Amino acid sequence: MSRIRIGIVGLGVISRFYLEALENGLPGLELAAVCDLNEEVLAPFEGRIPTYRDHRELLAGTELDAVVVNVPNDVHYRVVRDALAAGRAVCVEKPLAITVAEGRDLRDLAAAQGVPLFTAYHRRYNTNVLELLGSLPADVPVEQVTVRYWEKIEEHVGRDQWYLNPERCGGGAVADNGPNAIDLVHLFLGDVALTGAQVTRDAGGTDQQAVIRLATPEGVTAVVDLDWQYGHGELKDVEVRLADGRRFEADMLGGYPAFKSSLGHEYVGVLEEFAEVLRGERATWPDGLATLELVHEVYRAERAALV
Repeated sequence: MSRIRIGIVGLGVISRFYLEALENGLPGLELAAVCDLNEEVLAPFEGRIPTYRDHRELLAGTELDAVVVNVPNDVHYRVVRDALAAGRAVCVEKPLAITVAEGRDLRDLAAAQGVPLFTAYHRRYNTNVLELLGSLPADVPVEQVTVRYWEKIEEHVGRDQWYLNPERCGGGAVADNGPNAIDLVHLFLGDVALTGAQVTRDAGGTDQQAVIRLATPEGVTAVVDLDWQYGHGELKDVEVRLADGRRFEADMLGGYPAFKSSLGHEYVGVLEEFAEVLRGERATWPDGLATLELVHEVYRAERAALV
C-alpha cells in the first residue's frame, strides 16, 4: 500500500489524538472521511473531506482502506461488525466490545473476511514504558510486574459522559482502565491468567477500584492496581521486579506534564503499527480479545466471591 485512506467514526474526546497524528503527516496515511452523530463536530471538516452522520453511509460512500472506530463502547460491536463486513480493516478503541461473545464474533468475522482487526492500546507505545522494556537485562528473570493506573474519571471524560454509565461503558474502572493496564502486562510477560481479584464498588454499584492478580504459565506474577477516583491528579506507572531483587520503574506521564500530553506520541505509535499491519509488515498484533476476556473473568470472580 503506497497510501492508506482512513475514515474515523466517532469524534469524541480521544479522536483529537488520531486527528493530530494524521493531520501532522504520518507517512502514507491519509484522513479520508469522518463520521459523527453531532453536526457541530463535523463542521470543521466540511468542504475538506466527506462527512457523514451514519457510519454505514461512510462505508458505502467513500473509498477507504481502514476505519478507526472511536464511538462509545456499547456501539463498538455494531460499527466494527459493519466495517469488517464491508471488507475494511479496523482499528478500534479499547475495549473491543462490551461482551466476550461480541468480541469473539468480531474476531471470527475479521478472519473470515481476511482483514485486520486491531485494538488501540495506546500505553504500549509510551516512550517511558518502551525504554523500561528495552532496559531489562536479558540474563535475569522477571519475578513480578506491577501496573498502577489511577485517575479521577470525571476529569477525563469531557463531553463523553457515557463513560460514567456502566451499561454503556461495560462496567467501571475494570472495564475502562483495565484493558490498557492488562495490555501492559501482556507486553512485558505475554499470556497470563487471572489468579485473584478484589473489586471495590461505590454506592451506585460501579466498580471504582480493583486489584487484579495475574500469572504466566511459568509462575511469573503481575498486579494491576486500578483507581477511578484517585484524588491527586494521575498516577500511571509500571514497576518490574527481577529475581535478583532489583526493581525498574517507568512513569508513563514522566516528561509529559500537561494534561493528556503523553497521548500525542502514543497515538502516533498506534497508527504507525496499524499501518504496518495493513502493509503486511507484522504477523501478530493486539486484536483486543485477550484483555476483554480477562476483564470479564475479573467480574465473574467478583460475583463468585459474593455468592
